[in-house]
Amino acid sequence: MQSVGKPKGSLDPKRHLWVFGLLAPACALLPSQLVLRTGYEVFWWIGPVLILIVIPVLDWVVGEDGSNPRDEDYERLSNDRFYRWCTYLFLPIQLIGLVIASAMWAGDDLSLLDKLGLATTLGFVSGIGINAAHELGHRVEVLERWLAKLALAQSGYGHFFVEHNRGHHVRVATPEDPASARLGESLWEFLPRSVLGGFRSAIGLERERLARRDRGWWSPHNHILQAWAMSLVLFGSLIGVFGIATVPWLFLQAVIGAALLETVNYVEHYGLLRERRPNGLYRRCSARDSWNSDRLVTNIFMFHLQRHSDHHANPGRRYQTLRTSALAPQLPAGYASMIVLAALPPLWRAVMDKRVLAHYDGDLDKANVLPRKRVRLLASRRAAA
Repeated sequence: MQSVGKPKGSLDPKRHLWVFGLLAPACALLPSQLVLRTGYEVFWWIGPVLILIVIPVLDWVVGEDGSNPRDEDYERLSNDRFYRWCTYLFLPIQLIGLVIASAMWAGDDLSLLDKLGLATTLGFVSGIGINAAHELGHRVEVLERWLAKLALAQSGYGHFFVEHNRGHHVRVATPEDPASARLGESLWEFLPRSVLGGFRSAIGLERERLARRDRGWWSPHNHILQAWAMSLVLFGSLIGVFGIATVPWLFLQAVIGAALLETVNYVEHYGLLRERRPNGLYRRCSARDSWNSDRLVTNIFMFHLQRHSDHHANPGRRYQTLRTSALAPQLPAGYASMIVLAALPPLWRAVMDKRVLAHYDGDLDKANVLPRKRVRLLASRRAAA
């Protein structure tokens, strides 16, 4: 297992690796050229191939990171605009790829299978684009918050801007949070609960915010309507230029992007439950309330998303300043590998349920358990004992 050290005098030993995160949106630019030059039509599927196969293999080969920024370097790292441009540049590459893909969907040169592969690749780019929006959406700078909404336009998931910041971060690792998966809950049970619950929560939160400012739902200050308007303009423009034939492919890639985001949500907090204070309120989110992985390659591609505990404890920290913690529960592999496991519930539960129980020393009452599975899980624990 390889570990990346911190050379003396270096603020960030990974500094020049972050540009590789732009390979994710570049997936949308590469398929046509790769197919043209090699003749292999599998390259229309380069998105899922990269995310589900190549990155997990590289995670295993390269290993873990282990380096943390020094406290005295925090301000310099945080204010270094190089890191911001790594997220800013994600957006034009992402949108150019969508334009190129729309032209191909509108034409007759690709087979149905090839168009499906291209749509899947664009969906994976869209899902990782939501992660770029996640990084930008936590910033206080007005420009970056608008860029976050723009990054969400391709997936049509603009309500995430509101729900993630004002809903998920408040209720994370509790039964009240639709984006926190419960022990015994499969991914396929979780997806509709998280999608619908997050949508309803975002609508309610934004309606309350506007009401406090004496504004109605149809106010131009409505963050959800602003984000949805960007999706409407983007999709409307693409349909207007390339025709109605692009509609099913635009819809499909948006669904895949949203599903990828929600699958990562499923992985991040599965079975974890924040402690309560004596007054019944939940304690502040700690390092113990998110699943982490310090696999270097996935962290580069996902802007340190896997250092999720520090993100929840300090949501204002920029990705380059996030720290790994020995107190955080650790996944057996990177997020890219775990989303494959999540799609196979028996395998997922065989790998993860025992880790949740170990995290709480076998005490199910400390875990966030799917209510209808509690009795069965207790019975199986007693039988095992």
